[in-house]
Amino acid sequence: METKKIKDIMIPIENYATVSQESSIYDALIAIRKSQEKLSPGTQQIRAVLIVDDNNNIVGKMGHAAFLRALEPKYNKIIDFEKLTRAGVSAAFISSMTDNLRLWQDDFATICRQASSINVKNVMSPVSEGIDENASITEAIHQIIVLQLLSLLVKSGSKVVGIVRLSDLFHEVERNIINEHQKENK
Repeated sequence: METKKIKDIMIPIENYATVSQESSIYDALIAIRKSQEKLSPGTQQIRAVLIVDDNNNIVGKMGHAAFLRALEPKYNKIIDFEKLTRAGVSAAFISSMTDNLRLWQDDFATICRQASSINVKNVMSPVSEGIDENASITEAIHQIIVLQLLSLLVKSGSKVVGIVRLSDLFHEVERNIINEHQKENK
C-alpha cells in the first residue's frame, strides 16, 4: 500500500480563508464563512483564517483563540499570556490577576462591536513553520506534536499550496486504525 503524502489530505490554499493583514476581525470572520462553502462534504470546518501581506505571502494565522483574544485587547498590552502559560503559571493565578484589573467593564455586545474593527495584524500569530507537500503524514504528525501547533502550512518549494490541520491528521489516523483493526479481525 502506498503511503499517503500531506498533499493528499491538505486543504488547498485557494479553498482556505485568507485576508489581508489590513483587514478587520469582521472581514476575517466573513472570509471563514465563505471558505466553508468551498469545502467538500465531510471535511472538518475551517477554524482559522490565514493572513497575507501585500505580496500575497502568508504571514500569520488567526484561530479561535486569537478571535477571543481580540475581545480582550487591553489584557494583551499588560500581560503576555503565552509566556506566563509556557512558564507554568496556573490558569487560576492568571485569572485572579486579570480579575483584579477589571478590564471587562462593558457588556458583551459592546465588546463584540469594538472587536469587529480591530485589525487582524494586531492579534494574529505569525507563521513560519511549514512542511513539504510530499512529506509523509507521520512527519506532519511529528511536527504538530513537537511544535504544539493546530496546523501547518504545506509548501511546494517556497510557495504555500495548502494547509494541513490537526483535525485532518486525526481523521486520517482514526480511519487507518479502524481499517487496520477490522482487517485483523476478519
